[in-house]
Amino acid sequence: MKSSNNSYNWFPILSIVITFSVWQYYGDDGKAKSSTNESDGAKTEHFNMVFQNAFYIKEDAMFGNDTAVILFSSETNFSKKRTFFCKSESGLVTTAYTELAAPTFINEERCEWNVFRSECKVDKESKFVNIFNSNDYEEVLTQLERPHKAVDLAICYGHSFLLDEWQGLLTTIEMYRTFKANIQQLYWRSGRREIYDLLMEYQRHAIIKLDLFSPFSSHESLVKMGLDVNLKLSTRNYLAQMNDCFLKYRNAKYVMILVMRKDKKDDEPGAENIYSHLDKTAVLQEGGAFNDTPINAKKCTLTLSKLLYLIWNGETIIRIEGTKIFFSITKLWQSKDVNLRRLVYLAIKDLSTIADDVIIVTQSLTKDMTGKDDIYRAPAIRALCKITDPSMLQAIERYMKQAFVDRTPAVSSAALVSSIHIFKKSPEVVKRWVNEIQEVVTSDNQMVQFHALALLYHIRSGDRIAISKMIQKYGKSSMKSPLAICYLIRIAAQLIVTEDAPTDSIMHQFIVQCLHHKNEIVIFEGATAVANLTNVSSSQLASAISVLQLMCSSQKPTLRFAAVRTLNKLSTAHPEIVSSCNVDLEQLITDPNRSIATLAITTLLKTGAETSVDRLMKQISSFVSEISDEFKIVVIEAIRSLCVRYPRKHSVMMQFLTPMLRNEGGFAYKKAIVDTIIAIIEENSDAKEIGLNHLCEFIEDCEHNQLATKVLHILGCECPKLKNPRRYIRYIYNRMILEATQVRAAAVSALAKFGAHCPELRESIIVLLNRCLLDTDDEVRDRATFYIEVLKGGNGAHLAAYVLNCLQVSVTGLERALQDYMGEGDFSEPFDLNSVPVSEKPITVAEHRRPSLSMDEVGEKDDKPKVSRQDLFMEQLSIIPQFKDLGPLFRSSGQIQLTESVAEYNVTLIKHVFANHVVLQFDCLNTLDDQLLENVSVELEALDEVWNVEHRLPLAKLIYNQVGTTYSLLEMPDSGSVQGNFSAILTFQVADVDPTTGEPESDSRYDDSFCLEEIEISVADHVQPLSKINFVNDWELLGEDNEVEETYSLPNIKNIATAIKKIQSDLGMAICERSDVVVAGKNNHILLLGGVFRGGFTAMAKVKIALNPQDNTVVINIAVRSEDDGVSQVLCAAIA
Repeated sequence: MKSSNNSYNWFPILSIVITFSVWQYYGDDGKAKSSTNESDGAKTEHFNMVFQNAFYIKEDAMFGNDTAVILFSSETNFSKKRTFFCKSESGLVTTAYTELAAPTFINEERCEWNVFRSECKVDKESKFVNIFNSNDYEEVLTQLERPHKAVDLAICYGHSFLLDEWQGLLTTIEMYRTFKANIQQLYWRSGRREIYDLLMEYQRHAIIKLDLFSPFSSHESLVKMGLDVNLKLSTRNYLAQMNDCFLKYRNAKYVMILVMRKDKKDDEPGAENIYSHLDKTAVLQEGGAFNDTPINAKKCTLTLSKLLYLIWNGETIIRIEGTKIFFSITKLWQSKDVNLRRLVYLAIKDLSTIADDVIIVTQSLTKDMTGKDDIYRAPAIRALCKITDPSMLQAIERYMKQAFVDRTPAVSSAALVSSIHIFKKSPEVVKRWVNEIQEVVTSDNQMVQFHALALLYHIRSGDRIAISKMIQKYGKSSMKSPLAICYLIRIAAQLIVTEDAPTDSIMHQFIVQCLHHKNEIVIFEGATAVANLTNVSSSQLASAISVLQLMCSSQKPTLRFAAVRTLNKLSTAHPEIVSSCNVDLEQLITDPNRSIATLAITTLLKTGAETSVDRLMKQISSFVSEISDEFKIVVIEAIRSLCVRYPRKHSVMMQFLTPMLRNEGGFAYKKAIVDTIIAIIEENSDAKEIGLNHLCEFIEDCEHNQLATKVLHILGCECPKLKNPRRYIRYIYNRMILEATQVRAAAVSALAKFGAHCPELRESIIVLLNRCLLDTDDEVRDRATFYIEVLKGGNGAHLAAYVLNCLQVSVTGLERALQDYMGEGDFSEPFDLNSVPVSEKPITVAEHRRPSLSMDEVGEKDDKPKVSRQDLFMEQLSIIPQFKDLGPLFRSSGQIQLTESVAEYNVTLIKHVFANHVVLQFDCLNTLDDQLLENVSVELEALDEVWNVEHRLPLAKLIYNQVGTTYSLLEMPDSGSVQGNFSAILTFQVADVDPTTGEPESDSRYDDSFCLEEIEISVADHVQPLSKINFVNDWELLGEDNEVEETYSLPNIKNIATAIKKIQSDLGMAICERSDVVVAGKNNHILLLGGVFRGGFTAMAKVKIALNPQDNTVVINIAVRSEDDGVSQVLCAAIA
């Protein structure tokens, strides 16, 4: 954010510590009658005064000691020499002289001065003072206040200063940034909504703090300016309040007043950004100075800086302009000015993609690259690598190899980093430099060693075996660079994840070994790597936690913060192990760094006992208002996970969350609170009514439409099920009257759910919905009309399908299907919704975040709608001619690994299920750099001989380290079977190639094959998971006609939780109504499942699970209902 004094109609006046105080002076009617007596005994003048405030000042550089100051306003402009008298407790009488303080704004042309200030001496530590004048000796007792506590920076910001332009706000913030204050106190009042929104956004990020006070009285000129005049308050009172800001923060380190400038001169120098108003044409014209002789280095440096600023800020420079200015810049090589020459290198890099014929500077850059001036060599290397075409890299290959091993670290690092960029375009060229790069890895310079290791990893990134050897080689050697070791740790951790390496592997041993390194960065990186791994032994995890525990007592705040943040994240998955650090975490609760204290408390909340929850919540409540929204979200996430562990503490959690919901905060902060309250409601039925009441109060004053819409949906789903749903209708109906369009539409849908679920309220709901038929928005009117007709019909099936249940289809798929239907132009048949791919979650159901605390999740997220994975597959498959007539894609499976991760050829399988066909997608990767695979395909052989392979689409070429795809098309068996098993063999032709160039060494080819894992098509592949919001109602609507019931024993299952996972996996259906949560200690459970079978048949299952505690055997009774009897039979038999 930039500020410019030349463009604003204001200027800031920086006042050093200003001290005032104000005393009270008013009569019975709120105004004090006063008079002034001139020194010559002339006639007394009476006038009305309005009191503002009164302070006692003990010591002050301006007013001296023991002073009281008055701030008041009057309707009369009277002389500065009017006097009053102050009488202290001891009888001391002193004179108070009136002085001008601030103007009253009347309109754009006229201001009147009538806000006044007076001061007088009082007794030491006075708490009150008596006010009187010489003619009317009626004393008025006035209480004196002490000054406000000190702040770093106070801003007094007047309304009249925001009338013409509001760039002054930017000036304010920029001054705040200049002084580097911790907090900024900003008095603000304006009717302009955009200013208010921007100020509130700054406050949410803890940049400023706002004190809002009352608006202006109604005035024609003010109304025309768009000001808020809802409340009536005299202008004098307002301006006095603004001046009170100046007095209130007298102890501030800096006090600033923004006032209007009357004698602004455009040529007066200011602290503006000299590049903020650059014009591209003018800068390019200034570039003519590059052709001057002799070269003016200072002038050219400034012009070149302007040009680079324009380029870096996205200014478009056409090719003709770029070429012209580029050739002018080349003449600056004659200059000996170091700064100018370095700017020339930067300009060449940035203009290399804009100008033509940039290759002409190759010779000059090469000369600088091999010259004796080290200050030019490194930037010359970077510029040369930027402009060199991949086909011409061989010309500079010799110079690059020399630069790798150069004695100057800056030159060596420049060559290495530039080579990383070259590798992205020409990997085969960089691979030829591997010997020199390996030599540099042993360099004594830490940064050079780090860059060399990074380049070496890029070269070998496609070969996992080579990477494993690299870790083994350099892990044993004593590398001097902490950055290089940290990089090696990250490579090892990545390799452990991709290969699922055992806990005793070389990579694990290397990471654990780094926990004992002498460098703190390496130790922390190793501990973080262990904490993030899933397959680690308990001893390895304990070692990492011990290291983090020691860091918690470090004197360095950064180390303490890093350690406690890692422990916080680790405590989600391993609270028992992290609990060993609780003593150290207790010490961090009082840490002066609030971020560390917050993380320590939230970690203790997840690892401590239930008895310590109340104490910890009380401690964090004491300073939660002082931390930023980012860490407030951390606290909220910890509370959410705590509610899962200790559901009986929901009342304590709710008492903590609800005040936070009412406080100011950004969208992410409020969303985290709402999500946590919703989670508490879903997981604890006792908290449902309390939580819904708080959400109702929240939407009464919610400034985020997205959150209001989400809460309305929850209210519509949950409130009708309560004992007294009628009481919640008022909150929802208010939103239909007062809110934005999308909120009103959501309120209509929520009310309709009340009418569908509660027959006794249906007529009242219809009356309310009728009032929406005249709404200004089409969406609101259409929803109201639709719901009214459905509710009037009273058909149970229609109410469930169109009101209670949400539309569960792919939005992108629905859009494509509708476009195809409209494009065909044949409307003889209605649009079939069953042709649209279903979605596992309803469109209006918000996502449920797992109860974990990840610092990576905090922050702003992209709110743009994302295309689903299935929609992407559908788009890819529809392009292939053999698949374009298969119809809509019903379901795509996840990736299935058909080879070992370290095999020469990696093959993964994705199954795409259509109405009558199954497409098998094989993604193949060749890890051998000396082979080119051609005519690649997968041969399938059905083991049960009921499946037929209709088509095979081979892959023409499979190049090294690039993924290629081959397909097989299967036709559904006529017998109606949905299960099948296949043996699979990868077949191909091999051509031997040169590893460095990738070109075949000869024209000869030979056939080869590679065995793959067996492929299975299961019942779950034909089922799309579909969660049911109202399971009981939908179960009854399906009826008993197509119900199939069976009883099975699960011999190898020892508990109910494992049985639930197996049943869901075998059926491929979605869990409904959180029925996967098993109550501890219970030996029986009911699992509710929902889904859609291929062909669009809705299916639901109710599974009763019983555990025999004597022999730990599990018996299940499954009942399946579907729209087709055959589907019920298939699903019921899937578990057998």
